[in-house]
Amino acid sequence: MFNRHKLATLLWSRSSPLREANAAALIEFAVSLPLLVVLVVGIFDFGGAFNLKQELNNAAREGARFAAAQPSNDLGLPGPPPSISAVRFVVDSYLVTAGINDCGLSAAHYALAGSYTWVFNASGNGCSMTLRINRANPVQETIGGATVNILCTTVNISYPYQWHFNNVIQLLAPSANYNLGNIPADATAVNMD
Repeated sequence: MFNRHKLATLLWSRSSPLREANAAALIEFAVSLPLLVVLVVGIFDFGGAFNLKQELNNAAREGARFAAAQPSNDLGLPGPPPSISAVRFVVDSYLVTAGINDCGLSAAHYALAGSYTWVFNASGNGCSMTLRINRANPVQETIGGATVNILCTTVNISYPYQWHFNNVIQLLAPSANYNLGNIPADATAVNMD
């Protein structure tokens, strides 16, 4: 005949094999939980960084493609030339449409970094990014045995990424500090004029 009291005593006694198995499983779970959290956060964090890198590459490519089709006769004007301001607008519009914080790029001030290079440092909305537009980037090509310089437009974006992985890795190694910094993106297109 089945005796529930004997079964309960057997299951919950101090030397019960089931009690030891439960304790071992609990200890294994407690040891592996921080590793699992780091792994899951790392997957999401690096996946988000990869997705952001792709969107930034697309924004730089759209900006370079648009800039390469613009005339270069306004590049000597004081202030940012209209064609350069239009490239900034194209990149900014792409970022906003993709749901990426533009760091106030639409109102960013420029600095002339060379004769045909403009740099927009945007700081706003809780972040800061840099957009660099070079309208006279020489690229060497060999055509018919002769090396020629082809003028191209290069658009570079340097964008900050808020890594969450650093906060989580400190669960395992409190002294660890991984500052991975900005995500760069650049694109080059041959000038049409």
